[in-house]
Amino acid sequence: MTSTFAPFTADDYAARMTRAARAAGEAGLDGIVVAPGPDLVWLTGYRPTAMTERLTALVLAPGRDPVLVVPALEAPDARRAAGAGALALRDWADGQDPYAAVAPLLAPAGRFGISDNAWAMHLLGLQRALPRSSYAALTTALPMLRAVKDAAELDRLAAAGAAADAAYEEITAVPFAGRRETEVAGDLADLLRRFGHEQVDFTVVGSGPNGADPHHEADDRVIEEGDTVVLDFGGLMHGYGSDTSRTVHVGEPSPAERTVHDVVRAAQEAGVAAVRPGTACQEVDRAARAVIDDAGYGEFFIHRTGHGIGVTTHEPPYMIEGEERPLVPGMCFSVEPGIYLPGRFGVRIEDIVTVTEDGGRRLNNSAREMAIVH
Repeated sequence: MTSTFAPFTADDYAARMTRAARAAGEAGLDGIVVAPGPDLVWLTGYRPTAMTERLTALVLAPGRDPVLVVPALEAPDARRAAGAGALALRDWADGQDPYAAVAPLLAPAGRFGISDNAWAMHLLGLQRALPRSSYAALTTALPMLRAVKDAAELDRLAAAGAAADAAYEEITAVPFAGRRETEVAGDLADLLRRFGHEQVDFTVVGSGPNGADPHHEADDRVIEEGDTVVLDFGGLMHGYGSDTSRTVHVGEPSPAERTVHDVVRAAQEAGVAAVRPGTACQEVDRAARAVIDDAGYGEFFIHRTGHGIGVTTHEPPYMIEGEERPLVPGMCFSVEPGIYLPGRFGVRIEDIVTVTEDGGRRLNNSAREMAIVH
């Protein structure tokens, strides 16, 4: 499965940086400081070749041109980034104070958003250089910075979802019984790469009692006839994420296993049906959770119903009680209720959904019935 997309242009990145600077001003910030990681990639197309202790920082502020501060030895790579034409580069050499290079770009007593993944040593260095400045994590200060996707981003997310669906359809044909979880996880990773993923982030294979651990790391447990198996897998394709879960059974399931699967499937349908513009994020969680509560399994649904996805597989918005932010067309997130019965088995069903003008659209379309594997 192959898909081709026109690369994002300098104009695309310039528009993102302008949008981010404007959002910072509207949030009462004097600007934002962006460290290497997903925010920097999304804003500039620049992914440093080495995530080192040397400071790299993009500075955006309302009404000012964007500036990227980089170590001198990495400046050539930075200049080749797709968004480099839309910003000024300032470099610093080993032996110089990198915070002295950034400080003139920041208001001395300003309040700034800073990337969640910025190194603590760099945040502390900025605070030493500008002792009256203050900082807030970008996820807190600008949680919706990357949340609303444009058409090009949605196309990439849809392609990643279709590739994950194709991987699921093929994994149901491989042997499960008598093999270790790690072997099936390896098959899943290979399939994701075969269908176009450049990066595999996770391949959860939780068999039998391991399925009651939502984030179980595949281990050497041998999958047995009669096991329920939770599969949760995803990664990046064309720079955008996939994330899907299905639950299969080795041989014929018991009536109890079928009942739990049916409840989770109904909960997932209810969560997806609740997606529409203007609805609060928490209503998606409430819709899915109500089905599980009504069936008597509420205490065994132990996580939020969903998380945003984009250039990372987990990002805002979150479908969780207390999140009153309204859904907006272009938002993309998972809907993934589950039931986890300690010592017995677990069930989870997950699709990525995008908000449309009049509802929601699934980006995963593989079968949600309990597949029988062998």
